[in-house]
Amino acid sequence: MANAGVQLLGFTLAFLGFIGAIASTIMVEWKASSYAGDNIITAQAMYEGLWKTCASQSTGQIQCKVYDSLLQLPGIVQGTRGLMLFSIMLSFISIMVTMVGMKCTTCLAEQPEQKDKVALAGGVIFIIAGLIALAGTSWYGHRIAQDFYNPFTPTNSRYEFGAALYVGWGAASLSLIGGGFLCCHCPGNSSSTKAPHYPPSNSGRGRDYV
Repeated sequence: MANAGVQLLGFTLAFLGFIGAIASTIMVEWKASSYAGDNIITAQAMYEGLWKTCASQSTGQIQCKVYDSLLQLPGIVQGTRGLMLFSIMLSFISIMVTMVGMKCTTCLAEQPEQKDKVALAGGVIFIIAGLIALAGTSWYGHRIAQDFYNPFTPTNSRYEFGAALYVGWGAASLSLIGGGFLCCHCPGNSSSTKAPHYPPSNSGRGRDYV
């Protein structure tokens, strides 16, 4: 049966990954304007996210604009947005499932084997959610790097990794590690409590002949 401390640690890490995935999806700094090479712009900094774009002036003023049309968005933005939202939804479902299967809760207390299976299912869902978030952030990051090293990309149109990408990568890692801890369990003690079976003894028959 899974250790209660390992379960609690795994749930905590996975829950932090869930919060991090939400924060990463909301953040606007998925990619930030680059200052490498001749692209030296000190007047303003451009940021692009999954929902809006922002321009930060040197005076400290920030102006943001929400994307006007969903259908006009690049495929990379639409795909990443869908993957992150799907990951968040799976993580929420996994939280509900894991809370039922954890040893520190009273749900299914009379059925310990079923309780362990529910916790295992919650851990698997957390791992799937982490993989989906990792795929979304890595796909977006790959596109940024591809455009950055493309010689046909104008110097003033190059972007680098934003803070939201690092938050997303960290959140995905926490979900994977937490889900792995929830899936770790030791063999149950139910088999050890069963009485061993021995072949019938013939000592009684021997006494009849004495």
